Amino acid sequence: MLVRAAGSRDLQALLEMASAAGSGLTTLPASEERLARRLQVVEQSFRGGMPMADADYLFVLESEAGKVIGTSGMVAAAGLREPWYSYRMGLTVTASRELNVYRQQPTLFLVNDLTGATALCSLYLPPEHRQGLKGRLLSKARFLFMAEYAQDFAARVIAEMRGRSDVQGRSPFWDSLGRHFFKMEFARADYLTGIGSKAFIAEMMPKFPLYACFLSDEARAAIGQVHPDSEPGLSMLREEGMSYQGYIDIFDGGATLEAPLAQVRAVSDSQILLLAVGTPGDEASSYLIHNRGRHNCRIVAASARVAAGTLVVAPDTAERLGLRAGTPVRAVSLVGRQGDSMLDPYQLPG
Repeated sequence: MLVRAAGSRDLQALLEMASAAGSGLTTLPASEERLARRLQVVEQSFRGGMPMADADYLFVLESEAGKVIGTSGMVAAAGLREPWYSYRMGLTVTASRELNVYRQQPTLFLVNDLTGATALCSLYLPPEHRQGLKGRLLSKARFLFMAEYAQDFAARVIAEMRGRSDVQGRSPFWDSLGRHFFKMEFARADYLTGIGSKAFIAEMMPKFPLYACFLSDEARAAIGQVHPDSEPGLSMLREEGMSYQGYIDIFDGGATLEAPLAQVRAVSDSQILLLAVGTPGDEASSYLIHNRGRHNCRIVAASARVAAGTLVVAPDTAERLGLRAGTPVRAVSLVGRQGDSMLDPYQLPG
């Protein structure tokens, strides 16, 4: 298995994957025209030919047989061309000594606070491949690439997690809030988000603060939570030090995770080591390894050990990286620290 930069040659494979994923993968819509256009931008971004405001990176996970079986990506600087909206959970306090009343009301504020952050997106691995190290490799490869080319990314990294919805694709948060302003189902709004209409929809939402008590019980329970299918991705991002700080998606109420890029474990703990080819031995552990390429980047998860400034890997690992012994690589342990638990959706970060 290896992660590499996506390109135009992957169009049909990505189109099939987007169709199979359904409405949950908003940044990879099942539209050949839009996917083809995105891949053109992706290729230019990997070659360093796009301004940060437009740069879009997409990776694919390739099987040993050369088949594309997963994707992940990031937008270098979200919201610099069109507004990037979020709801921030706040607190409104009303009190009266005379009436002996004191109330705390969780409140939603429509904000652009996350503008300019690098946004993780397009993470998808079909159910039949969600085992072993594939998910971690696909998700965390992005961080190793950003560590190598940190100057091309923002100081803050965010990830909008997919919010709760039922088997019919209904979102309780959308049904209780968004659909009152748009006469459309959540699946339609979700699709429009994926093809670039998120700002237009957000501009139709009310700008004044919204008291959460006006939402349904089911909608309030969905605030700051994630879809069951996104829980593995949530755990992997928490391992890297990303956490929920009170921002949620404006459509489904899903949690937005964030962290300073320099403090993400796979970035701060990564090292540049010389590749050594041999037998990793009994002391080996799983490492994420990047050949330090840009448009020709190749990232793998493999058994390795660090010894005197070198990273000892098996011959087949060096072959997958396309490197010879003595070549510098960037590497980090694949498994990070256990992340902290999710905050209560109504609890404000201190």
